Amino acid sequence: MSSLRFKSVEEASSRKAVKVDIPEERVDRYYGCQVFNRQKMFEYLPKDTYNALVDAIDNKKPLSRNVADSVAEGMKRWAIEQGARHYTHWFHPLTDGTAEKHDSFISHDGKGGVVEEFSGKLLVQQEPDASSFPNGGIRNTFEARGYSAWDISSPAFIMGNTLCIPTVFIAYTGESLDYKTPLLKALNSVDKAATRVARYFDPEVNHVTSNLGWEQEYFLVDEALYAARPDLVMTGRTLMGHESAKNQQLEDHYFGAIPSRVEAFMLDLEIECHKLGIPAKTRHNEVAPNQFEVAPIFEETNLANDHNLQLMSLMTEVAKRHNFRVLLHEKPFAGINGSGKHNNWSLSTDRGVLLFAPGKTPEANLQFITFVANVMGAVHKHNGLMKASIVNATNAHRLGGHEAPPAIISIFLGKALSELLEKIGSDNYMEELRIAGKEKLDLDLVQIPDLRQDNTDRNRTSPFAFTGNRFEYRAVGSSANCAAAMIALNAAVADQLNLFADKVDARMAKGEDRTAAIVAEVRDLVNASKDVCFDGNGYSDEWKEEAKRRGLNVETSAPLIYDTYMKPETVEMFKRTGVFTPVELQARNEVKWEMYIKKIQIESRVLGDLAINHIIPAATRYQSLLLDNVYKIKELFSEEKAAHIAAQDMASIEQMADHMAAIRSGVDRMVERRHFANRRPTDREKAIAYHDEVVPAMEEIRGHIDALELMVDNEIWPLPKYRELLFIR
Repeated sequence: MSSLRFKSVEEASSRKAVKVDIPEERVDRYYGCQVFNRQKMFEYLPKDTYNALVDAIDNKKPLSRNVADSVAEGMKRWAIEQGARHYTHWFHPLTDGTAEKHDSFISHDGKGGVVEEFSGKLLVQQEPDASSFPNGGIRNTFEARGYSAWDISSPAFIMGNTLCIPTVFIAYTGESLDYKTPLLKALNSVDKAATRVARYFDPEVNHVTSNLGWEQEYFLVDEALYAARPDLVMTGRTLMGHESAKNQQLEDHYFGAIPSRVEAFMLDLEIECHKLGIPAKTRHNEVAPNQFEVAPIFEETNLANDHNLQLMSLMTEVAKRHNFRVLLHEKPFAGINGSGKHNNWSLSTDRGVLLFAPGKTPEANLQFITFVANVMGAVHKHNGLMKASIVNATNAHRLGGHEAPPAIISIFLGKALSELLEKIGSDNYMEELRIAGKEKLDLDLVQIPDLRQDNTDRNRTSPFAFTGNRFEYRAVGSSANCAAAMIALNAAVADQLNLFADKVDARMAKGEDRTAAIVAEVRDLVNASKDVCFDGNGYSDEWKEEAKRRGLNVETSAPLIYDTYMKPETVEMFKRTGVFTPVELQARNEVKWEMYIKKIQIESRVLGDLAINHIIPAATRYQSLLLDNVYKIKELFSEEKAAHIAAQDMASIEQMADHMAAIRSGVDRMVERRHFANRRPTDREKAIAYHDEVVPAMEEIRGHIDALELMVDNEIWPLPKYRELLFIR
């Protein structure tokens, strides 16, 4: 930025010196300098325009075209002053990434030259090609029209030399084709429903905000080694590779000293984040070698999700400057931990109250218990949907692998809260819970004991854990768009809160006391949903059997898990909350099955190519060297001695021959299974066949390749090994 001064710091690496430009000003002086935030709005917009825009953002009101024109003019002036030459509508198609089409500000001036213009019409709406993005059959190939529309709640920002305007993306016929549209609908739904319940305790509450704090895990590998691994380049993970003698078993990497090259990358990344208003705060080594984490201060969910997508783009670009490549795949290396993206989720009122934080009074604690119980109800009723929202071809490698939560959605509440809820659900609790008479409702409302935050240990095997004042959704994958999980969670909770409020209102309409009505419904809800609560070891086989007995969703096949989206109770829930229509749900399932097919198909093709064109030739070359050695031994020594000396080489030659034959036949079998899968009549059946037939064939081939890696001369082996990829030098 022209107004900032930088000093250069060179970080020596084994490759070359890496220069990091560090702003000389304090962080608070340049934080958000590339964001059209309220400070910039106030500076560049007329007062009336600024007030109208802020009112629209805070109170979810529409903007007039005149106001949009005025905003566009001020936004353009600011962006050009910062060096921007283009603008784009930045949206989230159903690819888990982002999309943008750049247009310059120039227009004809009628005199043979150009002028820089940007109108409210261009700010508010654009027309990307809707048929070229995943749409699940909503749009035909010849039906190209789609619209992107400005999301005023997420501020515009400058990435490189381009003004990026966060937008939703919908079809010409109105269906959403992105993640942001249903996310905003889910957030609006939970706002209304949670506000309705919060007003039982504070009538002055006008809005409830969903908050998100993500924890982004990732791997770094040297760029040169990355380029030498076609499987990493094409699929984001290693399709073969024997584990290193040393990996994470010494537990010496977690929270260890950050390597200097990595620290230089982290510093560079944090500076870029802070310029974009991304509140990156925490960084550390993760469990596996070459694995790290960055986490921000929590924010409103829509903005936090936008920031996470910006971060993932930034990581890729910044890593290249440091001769690294970032791996966001959930399981890039076998035998060591994969990467997740824990979603710390909470609800808060516009009166400054965290609804999942225990209070200091009985009334506040009743509110806390009420919202916790409703989350229990939502997760119990929709535990299959929550799993469907986070599982895919890549995250399936990580879930249930004794390194991440199991593929069973349950809630960890901790000892103190679990005991309290158990007491509330007991048959004699209504008598123990003494409620004062109506004339004394301001005194001793409920005899609920005080609860303190962090009064229990954490459970790393739980996919959805209460952690003091929020829930940590630990099953989300590192490459995912957080919106998928947040849509399902916020919509399910909104629906449950509305159902709860309907029942409380019905009791009150019959003359029942408000507190008594709330307590009674909380008690029923706790008893109905307690099967989803589990505080034990989620990795154990016993829990899998117990979860099945409790009626929880224990399916592990991603294509079958997706069926949950089309269950009647799921369809009705999304209809009631206004988040998805049945057509949109079916389309998204088609996209999920299609994406699963394509990812496994690509991996299968890459594996087949590497096996036949890289591994087999290398093994054959080494086998030939061994054979030459055997012949020379026979020429130099007596028959008896030669047989003794050459025995080990002959054993290796035979073993290699067996492995190579198994690889060749395995590749042929894998291709046949792929063809079989491709002939299935629907994408669902194709995806199931890829899961059931192609994936096991790939694992079988990998086993033989990994065995050959231990046998073939290191100088002949064609790919960098785990011991080279996993330890930054």
